[in-house]
Amino acid sequence: MDVLKQNEGQPEQYVTDADYAGDDGAPGTVAALWQRIEGYIAHRWHERPVTWVLCGSGDWTPPLTPARVETVEVWRDGAYRTIETPAGPLGYAFEAGTYRVKATVGDDVDPPAAVLAAFDRLLHYVQDECALSASVTRASLALGNGLSDEFERSPTWMARALQYSGAADLLRPYRRA
Repeated sequence: MDVLKQNEGQPEQYVTDADYAGDDGAPGTVAALWQRIEGYIAHRWHERPVTWVLCGSGDWTPPLTPARVETVEVWRDGAYRTIETPAGPLGYAFEAGTYRVKATVGDDVDPPAAVLAAFDRLLHYVQDECALSASVTRASLALGNGLSDEFERSPTWMARALQYSGAADLLRPYRRA
């Protein structure tokens, strides 16, 4: 089965509780970092709707977890028509065709300690690195008496923040559904 399209809605709220960010994170930053983490992994916290459009035949498992499939529709005669959910050994088994699967993904349990630790690493990495403008890759500071301090960071520091902070290592078990 090929996934032609995945349309994931927004949850009512991302994991932004002050317990997860302490006093360190501004609300906008906290939500943005949770979106970044959820974009990297397959697990979702806080429910949201998702629709997949599939094409082909064979077994298919929702790529996000936990997923509760609500309807499966097949494209026939110019319109989608609801069908029985086709159970299979690896999730769902589809005959040849184009399908639309509507589901709800996410749950309301607290994220595990490893995910919270990854969030904390990412938050502190971004805050530490943001002492300088995001576009700065090299800086030097004259301290006086002939002393100076130099700073250099990769131009991709923000794009690779999950990896550079060590958060990606903690999130590895959550990458696949």
